[in-house]
Amino acid sequence: MNDAASAPTPAPAPRRRARVRAPELIGKGGWLNTGGQEITLADLRGKCVVVDFWTFCCVNCLHVLDELRELEEKHRDTLVIIGVHSPKFVHEAEHTAVVDAVERYGVHHPVLDDPELATWKQYAVRAWPTLVVIDPEGYIVAQHAGEGHAHAIERLVEELEAEHEGKGTLRRGDGPYVAPEPVASDLRFPGKALVLPSGNLLVSDSTRHQLVELAPDGESVVRRVGGGARGFGPDAFSEPQGLALLPDGRVVVADTVNHALRTFDPESGVVETVAGTGRQWWQGSPTSGPALEVDLSSPWDVAWWQGKVWIAMAGVHQLWTWDPESDTVELAAGTTNEGLVDGPAAEAWFAQPSGLAATEDRLWIADSETSAVRYVHRTDTGYAITSAVGTGLFDFGHRDGPAGQALLQHPLGVTALPDGSVAICDTYNHALRRYDPATGEVTTLATDLREPSDAVLVGTDIVVVESARHRLTRLRLPEEAVRVDAVAHRTQRAATEVAPGRLRLDVVFQAPSGQKLDTRYGPSTRLLVSSTPPELLAAGEGPGSDLFRELEWNPDVTEGVLHVSAMAASCDDDPANEYPACHVHQQDWGVPVKVTAGGADRLPLVLAGMDD
Repeated sequence: MNDAASAPTPAPAPRRRARVRAPELIGKGGWLNTGGQEITLADLRGKCVVVDFWTFCCVNCLHVLDELRELEEKHRDTLVIIGVHSPKFVHEAEHTAVVDAVERYGVHHPVLDDPELATWKQYAVRAWPTLVVIDPEGYIVAQHAGEGHAHAIERLVEELEAEHEGKGTLRRGDGPYVAPEPVASDLRFPGKALVLPSGNLLVSDSTRHQLVELAPDGESVVRRVGGGARGFGPDAFSEPQGLALLPDGRVVVADTVNHALRTFDPESGVVETVAGTGRQWWQGSPTSGPALEVDLSSPWDVAWWQGKVWIAMAGVHQLWTWDPESDTVELAAGTTNEGLVDGPAAEAWFAQPSGLAATEDRLWIADSETSAVRYVHRTDTGYAITSAVGTGLFDFGHRDGPAGQALLQHPLGVTALPDGSVAICDTYNHALRRYDPATGEVTTLATDLREPSDAVLVGTDIVVVESARHRLTRLRLPEEAVRVDAVAHRTQRAATEVAPGRLRLDVVFQAPSGQKLDTRYGPSTRLLVSSTPPELLAAGEGPGSDLFRELEWNPDVTEGVLHVSAMAASCDDDPANEYPACHVHQQDWGVPVKVTAGGADRLPLVLAGMDD
């Protein structure tokens, strides 16, 4: 017998992924936070680099900015975070708006303004936010979409530090960040306002983490509430936004980045936490219970309506309520899916609800990412959601006329007017608009308002929070609205061309180093697929536990938006640890698709890892 033939077949060598050099960072808008210096990847050689693709309208992107703060500080001498601002809305492509956003949200690392999505396309990014990790030799080593990845990136950075320290390719020292000069003003990117019983105005001074009480003139500072530094103590807020007056005279505050509701008593000056834990809500967490024991997610506005405080929970695309009598919170409307779907409250979809205004029979909503105005109303069986203006995630502009054809651009505020109509802070159009339910018409009340985010009635005037001009502006409510030339836009993102028939959807997820999928209580992954219009998909929609799906296109529909929501839970892989730390990774994608011959028959969406 031939000995060679009888020898065991050797195991195949593990397939080694080809190393991919990171594309250069290019953007027509140039660099911010670098003291005027341009940066190339060659300048960053020797550093671990995390490229954060974000856009300032996106609440998930803002969550990631907060997740990265601790990592950024802890590894300051070896890690450089580079923000690449990749706009969705037309307004976000304006350079001055990006400059404002970098200050507004406390971004303390270099930012590349990429208004034409040049770097986004080079890196084949498909979702906001997306994080790409580049090693000290300039190669891409990981990609993550969505939130909840900071722990995995920190582990990877530590591994890269050790590896490249040993190779002599790690360079320690200061990075390229240069802090801009501070600007003196009474307000800095104010968010929301209300009129106190005294006649004074209370304003959330979001970037300075304070509340500011102003005299009735809207200019003279009476007092400041909060120390001015980001925090969660009795004298601290973190980017507060919405304000609402309670029947007992206290003011409830949406303390947005603290994921909490606070109250402020104008008489005593006392600030208390009344809802939230300070932790961000994740899929699987309770959606009702004792108010101080349930996590919240970026509450952006609040309103007193029908005996409760209603909360625009922008971070999870829902409405919640807080009942001061029972001291409980609960989910009121929304599924966490991002989009525009009307109907019973439990089945409705929202997209970053950011403004609320109550009337006797309606709660008006500024649903910012769908550029829509919607409202909650009672039915015989409970609450329902109806859209007044707006059609979906990717249609926006400045167009007056019948509500069915009118267009807004990322509105953040709504104000109920005495005649039953609604004033709309049409934020990215720099305008104050009006919707009249009696006529079904949308008109323009005023223009040249820099990022208006809220408005309050003071007598026969309306006082607008001009967030990006750092002031309140008083306007007369005109009897006749001013019309403007119609402008319509669709998102800049090019549609993904897909082949007719069937498509394989793969959500790529690789558990971070030292972790494994958490299967102790059942499947550790979840995938939900739907489409706009619903007829786009002939098969494959709905929930499931696998991160892949065979989809089938309806031959009668040639374009639309594929909605994909994915979640994966991983835990530390240490048998000796009885209580391993666990983490949730999640992301929602809205992928514009066009069915065309020669298109792709596979769509990979990277949640974490690399697509082979």
